[in-house]
Formats: sequence, structure tokens, C-alpha cells
Amino acid sequence: MIDVPVLIVGGGPVGLTASIFLSRYGVESLLVERHPGTAILPKARALNARTMEMYRQIGLEDDIRAVAMPACFGDMILWSESLAGAEIKRLNPGRGTGANQGLSVAGSCGCSQDLLEPVLRRGAEAAGTRRVRFHTELTELACTSQGVHATIQDAEGRRQEVRARYLIAADGSQSRIRTQLGIDRRGERDVYDSVNIHFNADLTPWVRERPAALYLIEQPELRGTFLTINGTDRWGFLVTSLSHYGFTPEQFTPAFCTEVIRRAVGTDELQVKVLGVSAWKASALVAETYRSGPVFLAGDAAHEMPPTGGFGLNTGVQDAQNLAWKLAAVLHGQAGDELLDTYDAERRPVGQAVTRSSLLNALSMGRTARQDEPVLPRKEFLNEVGLVFGATYRSAAVVPEDGQSAPPADAVQDYIPTAQPGCRAPHAWLQEGERRFSTLDLFGRGFVLLTGAHGQAWADAARHVTGLTVAVTSVGDGGIAPADDAWERLYRLGNAGAVLVRPDGHVAWRSRSGVADAVQALHAALALVLCRGAARSGSGA
Repeated sequence: MIDVPVLIVGGGPVGLTASIFLSRYGVESLLVERHPGTAILPKARALNARTMEMYRQIGLEDDIRAVAMPACFGDMILWSESLAGAEIKRLNPGRGTGANQGLSVAGSCGCSQDLLEPVLRRGAEAAGTRRVRFHTELTELACTSQGVHATIQDAEGRRQEVRARYLIAADGSQSRIRTQLGIDRRGERDVYDSVNIHFNADLTPWVRERPAALYLIEQPELRGTFLTINGTDRWGFLVTSLSHYGFTPEQFTPAFCTEVIRRAVGTDELQVKVLGVSAWKASALVAETYRSGPVFLAGDAAHEMPPTGGFGLNTGVQDAQNLAWKLAAVLHGQAGDELLDTYDAERRPVGQAVTRSSLLNALSMGRTARQDEPVLPRKEFLNEVGLVFGATYRSAAVVPEDGQSAPPADAVQDYIPTAQPGCRAPHAWLQEGERRFSTLDLFGRGFVLLTGAHGQAWADAARHVTGLTVAVTSVGDGGIAPADDAWERLYRLGNAGAVLVRPDGHVAWRSRSGVADAVQALHAALALVLCRGAARSGSGA
């Protein structure tokens, strides 16, 4: 029998990220993945700036960028009749404008999933290789009020019993765990069908002078997209809306794939080596709940969305970040079980919003019918700055303040940086001597209390917190100083004010000025955020 606090089922980016975060917070987990190794096809490629902030905070940003596509390919999207043919349109994504890049210390990154997963696997295995088991499948699962009892089986047929307090189901869109639990999904199923072709070919003659993340090909008999992987000889080609153009997945033999790729490039002479082919259908579905007793859905198991916008992987790994610190707080006795219900309350609205936006992107590109003329996307496509940075949580793990400003009218495209409770704590440059760093570099390990220059009472209060470490950074007290006006403008603290930031980088509570009893105020805020004293229901949503 293996006894472990958390069992993770699924070894893709979401499961591996959950394992890394749990280890970071001092929680042992066991991850099982039925496949023999990490992804062999590129699959997802876009890591948005919010995700890269998260990986920066756990020390993986440099490793990911080292295997990513050259950054110059991320600045443009191009439509054309073929790579060698007439251009139709160039688009510079709104997410990549100078103003929007200034919203974060970490820019977006194009890294295909088959290159990302080994980086994450090494990060997860750093806590102990026995905690990560590939070629190992969950075969039986029973849930009780005390946790889960599972049976796992390795490639040689050896079985082991596992007992865990909690289980993270990161087992993909076809999640067997979700099915067993009877959790329904709402939305649109099988919106359109596609085939991904992974191949080697030297496309530099057509892309060298116009690097782009996507090259969308618009022909009367073929609609597809070249997906940049390394920008030279390794690519993906996504053929969309198969059935509307008379294709079937069975047609895509290596020889037929080569023919299709040559047609899309616009030359019969190209040397092509097909590395892999995968057929799939795009759906837009969100689970009715992300929690059932001791089991939590994350990633595609919780929300399945079209890739138009690149939100699937990002939303999933951010689920893992949100859930991991809450599991750790409960398992360490710092929080009540009700805190775990806030995972659904916070992340399911995000999943619904990004799934809806991704679906609307796909519909605007005409992917549900045959098109005789080029169809360009809606204006929101790749301009979804609000969806990247603007998630505002409303749950028991946030203490609202009076007079909170209204959200932007366009929550998809617009983002207003603010340190209001529930919002992502914004990026602001700070200075300590010769060292320049971001407020974001302070987050990711535990609770952080940022104070104004006269915040000594808050620092003293943090030292009185028992059973939990609250790191304190005072800004403007002679040591650490604002590097520009962003700190004052975005955090809006008086000299004696304080803001409490959760381990996931979202603001939990704020006091814009000093108070008569800082110890009592901070303790009360933490008690609310951590749901202390709440009845341990364990029943989930």
C-alpha cells in the first residue's frame, strides 16, 4: 500500500505542473501517467505571459525558453494563398504590443508541448523520481469521506494499492475519472474536425524574411495552418474542417500528407518527412463542477476548448497553480476544507470565459462550413489581454473591500492593472541598490505582505502569525524603493497600508492605510482567506 497526500492522474503539462507546485509547498504526491513517456507530438505551443510568470516564479522560465521557437516568430500571424503565393493579411497580435508587454516581467513564449513536457518532467522528478511514474495506469478508483483508494498498474502488469487524501484528475478531455464520477459537461461538442501533421521540411526560403507563429493557408480546396516549432525545418500543419472539404482522417497517409503540405507551400519539389499524424475534433465543453468530494478536475478534464486563441494548456496549468497552494494549506493544517471549494468557485468561471472566447474565435474563422473565399477572424482573436491577465476571483478566499471599481466593459480585450482583492497582483518595477526586480518576483512561494514605507506595524503583525509564514516586503522604507510611479499608481497604498498576496499571485486582502490594531486585522484577514473555523464538509461543490 502506498500512502500519499495527493494522487495525480495524468502526466501532461497540467499534472506535471501540479506535482512541481505541490513539492514546492512541501506536499508529497504520486503522479501516474499511462503513456510510456512525455508527448511525442507538438500539440499545444502557446504559453501566454501569465503562464510564463508562473514558471518564472518556480525557476523554469529559462529552461523553457531555451527549447522554445525563436522569439521573433511570435510577433506576427500571416494569411496567404500558399507560402509561395500571394499574401492576404498580416496581423500583429494585440497581446504583443509594447504597452501590453509592459504589463508583465515575463513575455509569452512559443514552446511546443513535446519540448515543454520534458522540462516539466525534470522539474517534477527533482523532488524524487519515484513520485513520477510513466507507463503506469489507474485501473480502479473508490472515493470515501476520508479520501480515495486506487489501484495502479505498471507496464509489466504489477498492481499496487494507493491511498490518498486527495486526487487531481488531469487525465485529459476524455477523462475516465470524470465519467466515473458522473460529472456532466455543458457546451458545444464536435464543432469541427481536424488533422495535425508533424513533419520535417526546410521552409526557410518562405519564412526567413517574414517570421510568424502561424501561417494560415486559404485555398478553395484546402484550409490549413503552418504551426511554427523551430522556425526552420520542424513544423506542424493543421488541416481544419476536414469533412467540409471532402477529407477523412484515414486519407492522411504519409504520402497524402506530403502532397497536402506541398500544395500548401506552393511547390512540388519540397522534401518532406512526416513524423506523426493525429486526428481530432474541436469541442467547447466545461464540466458542471470541478470538485467531487476528494477529487478535483484540472486541465482538459475540466474544460475542453478549440485551440483558436491558445488558451487550453495555459488555463490548465493555471488551474494546477490555483489548486496546489490550497491543497497544501489544508494538508498542513493551515486552512479549513472549505478553502478547497474555492477552486471551483474561482477557476470554473475562468474556464467558461476562455472556452466561450475560443469557440467564438473558431466560428469567426469559418471552421464550421466550407469557405470559397478567405475568412479572417474577429477582432478579439489574439487580442485577449483581459483573458490573459484579468481573471478576478470572487470566493471565500478573497476579502472584498468597499468601493471596488467595476471591471472593464470588454473583459476579453481590456485589462486594467489593479491590486484590488481578487485580481492578479500587478507587475511594478522595484529597486534595491543596483538590483532591479518585479513585484511578481516576490510571489509564488507562500503568502506575501507588501507594505508602504511606514508599514512596520504590519511587519510586526506578520511575525505574530502562527502556523504560517507570511513574507514581508516594505516598499519605500529606504531599502527597497519603487523604480518608477507604477508601484504607487497600481497598488494604491498609503505609507502605512498593506496588501496580502496569495501564493498564486492574486490579491487576497488590502488595507490602503494603517489601522489601530494591525495584528488583529491581519489575523482576521488570514482567517477569512484560509476559511479557518469553517465546517469540514469534504463534500465539494
